[in-house]
Amino acid sequence: MSTSTARIGVTGLAVMGSNLARNFARNGFTVAVHNRTASRTTALVEEFGHEGAFVAAESAKEFVDALERPRRIVVMVKAGEPTDAVIREFAPLLEEGDVIIDGGNAHFEDTRRRERELREQGIHFVGVGISGGEEGALLGPSIMPGGSKESYASLGPLLEKIAAKAADGTPCTSHVGPDGAGHFVKMVHNGIEYADMQLIGEAYHLLREVAGYSPAMIAQTFRDWNRGRLDSYLIEITAEVLAHTDAATGQAFVDVVADAAEQKGTGRWTVQIALDLGVPVSGIAEAVFARAVSGHADLRSAARGLAGPAPAALSPEAADAFAAQVEEALYASKIVSYTQGFHQIRAGSEEYGWDVDLGAVASLWRGGCIIRAAFLDRIRAAYDARPDLPSLLADERFAEEIGAAQQGWRAVITAAVGAGIPVPAFAASLAYYDALRAERLPAALTQGQRDFFGAHTYRRTDRAGSFHTHWSGDRTEVSTD
Repeated sequence: MSTSTARIGVTGLAVMGSNLARNFARNGFTVAVHNRTASRTTALVEEFGHEGAFVAAESAKEFVDALERPRRIVVMVKAGEPTDAVIREFAPLLEEGDVIIDGGNAHFEDTRRRERELREQGIHFVGVGISGGEEGALLGPSIMPGGSKESYASLGPLLEKIAAKAADGTPCTSHVGPDGAGHFVKMVHNGIEYADMQLIGEAYHLLREVAGYSPAMIAQTFRDWNRGRLDSYLIEITAEVLAHTDAATGQAFVDVVADAAEQKGTGRWTVQIALDLGVPVSGIAEAVFARAVSGHADLRSAARGLAGPAPAALSPEAADAFAAQVEEALYASKIVSYTQGFHQIRAGSEEYGWDVDLGAVASLWRGGCIIRAAFLDRIRAAYDARPDLPSLLADERFAEEIGAAQQGWRAVITAAVGAGIPVPAFAASLAYYDALRAERLPAALTQGQRDFFGAHTYRRTDRAGSFHTHWSGDRTEVSTD
């Protein structure tokens, strides 16, 4: 065990914290490690000390004293009060210019508060989104750091060394923006992840119930798709899950897993904040609600006797043709989910003055993270070419692709409705696409209704200003400006 001065420290040595500490050590950094339960610190060093240089610290003071200036402390504990408790413990021991890094899934508003409070003490606080799970933390995650530019100057070289590398060798990390920008971008990443997983689930459900494919056949279908434009980590692991056989029963693994999906909250935050910002993320929202529906066993049990259609059997040729349409629906809906996510990041950036570079966000998602996908290179290129691009659907190539896929997309949703298969994310994504391309929306009627019952006023298409009609009187119109 090395006793040399540590370049960085990690406190909170559950699996994610331990793996992150090991990642730093494997990349040549001396790492101070600390945990509330000292035995966990000792166990980490005894088991993995051969991987690099660790300094085990039993107390907070010993931990802080082991770090070179400016001190860099990565906090890997549960979000909320546990994070605040760690900050209260360590902040009095730190000096001006030192850095506290929160690597958990904190709410970005908590991060903004902590950054503001610690800034008054001369301490940098950096909220860092980390994606890639346990494996990514060890082998190279996508890292989304917020905080000040000064803090990134100190921390960035270390993060760039341990981050995943894209195919072109670029580290999947960069300074996202001030205060809570890093955790905000990670939150939206997770929202897109929810949508991506739901869309894949709907594709699986359709291939199973309408095309009549077995899990093994669907696994091969996903492997085929992963060699094309749907190339992504989630498609890759979906094939692995569907191909797996349960050792205890000999059945397909997917058939012995309870169909109630859990969630930890970041998807809900994405939808809640989108509502606050007035950003339509309908596909992401439906993915969150789909998990909620799956978990309400009482509601589902009570509704099992409700009438519905029976899926009709397809010939092998028709099933394969339908599968090709499902691929189109999945790809088109996936474009929509990323479109909605990047719109939300832009809106958050404008609301909080972060100046987030959307092309850079696409770049740091190309490796290590859960939503890494081949087409993120094209998303990056689209925003690099047009930083003011209002929507991915305004990019010529994406517009062409989604236009070419839309007939198959519609056919799949029609077939799903006819067969009684729920496809809330596919349908919401198509509705979003159709709403954006519509010449006129029924919002005009909505404004008339609002003016009728609440005198909320409306605007006209033929002249500027706000107007109100005296609905209960002679129905004359008056300008309210």
